[in-house]
Amino acid sequence: MLADKIAGSAVRVRLHRPLLITAAGLAVLCLVSAGGLIFDDRELLGAPIWLKAFKFTISIAIYLVTLAWLISLLPKGRKVAWWAGTGVALGLGLDMALLVYQMIVRGRRLHFNLVEETDQTIHNLLATGAYGSMLAAVVLALLLTFQRLPDKGQAAAVRAGLGIALVGMAVATFMFTPNAEQEAMLEAGQDPGIVGAHAVGVPDGGPGLPLLGWSTEAGDLRVPHFVGLHALQALPLLLLGLGLLARRFPVLGSPLVRRDLIRVAGGGYLSLVLLLTWQALRGQSLIHPDATTLVAFVGVLALVGAGTAFVLRRAAVRPPVTAEPERVPVVGG
Repeated sequence: MLADKIAGSAVRVRLHRPLLITAAGLAVLCLVSAGGLIFDDRELLGAPIWLKAFKFTISIAIYLVTLAWLISLLPKGRKVAWWAGTGVALGLGLDMALLVYQMIVRGRRLHFNLVEETDQTIHNLLATGAYGSMLAAVVLALLLTFQRLPDKGQAAAVRAGLGIALVGMAVATFMFTPNAEQEAMLEAGQDPGIVGAHAVGVPDGGPGLPLLGWSTEAGDLRVPHFVGLHALQALPLLLLGLGLLARRFPVLGSPLVRRDLIRVAGGGYLSLVLLLTWQALRGQSLIHPDATTLVAFVGVLALVGAGTAFVLRRAAVRPPVTAEPERVPVVGG
């Protein structure tokens, strides 16, 4: 069974040490941040000053551990993958160190902040770490795309998850584009100080969802960025769930059926990320979709449902493939 295979391989593989060390450091920082949320009442842009560190440590640590697992799957190119993984660890580790220094120590805004010379230096270093880790992730995506992995469903989940995660990273570039007000100031030869924003249509720091902070008044590009990044965990977890369900539903025992279902899910997930990006760029809050957004969302659900039904119907016609057929020896001449 797939679930047993994954569990067994997890014991045998040697995971990427720099990624795991960075993830462990972030786990410690997560605990410190949790304490800061309780004992430090300082705020920045209307939110607890430790909140961003708390959220980022959880999200990035999960991402790093997942990457370490993905690298362990590679049959070839391990050396290139090791250096790419180390690049991700260094880049995101640098970004988290800058976050703590800028926000917690200096008490200043982290992203889009070009007010002072020190802010500009931190902004540039932050971009270097982010884009460097993104480039390293592209290298890993290429390695995983052009190599044959042992399980077809696993290969589909890994490739789709990493590809969609790269789309989620790319969404972040929209955040660093000057909004209309900032653009007008730049054209007038003025220095806006802040260039870029998470929200679209309103200033950052307004009313937001509890803990997440995503704007409840206008579009927020953090939504598709977050959802896209975590395709890297969602699709492999879906595959694991299909493997567990195969014990009750024999049709899921076929690696081809699991692969095709993951492909359908990957297409739906990518469509969702693109829909959320479109919604945010139109200045529309996640929790206040208009009729057009709702129709598009229902369309995505319908396509995923139709694709799933097609895969299962086709599998019902053909016997599921669970393993290579046994070779029966021929007796006699």
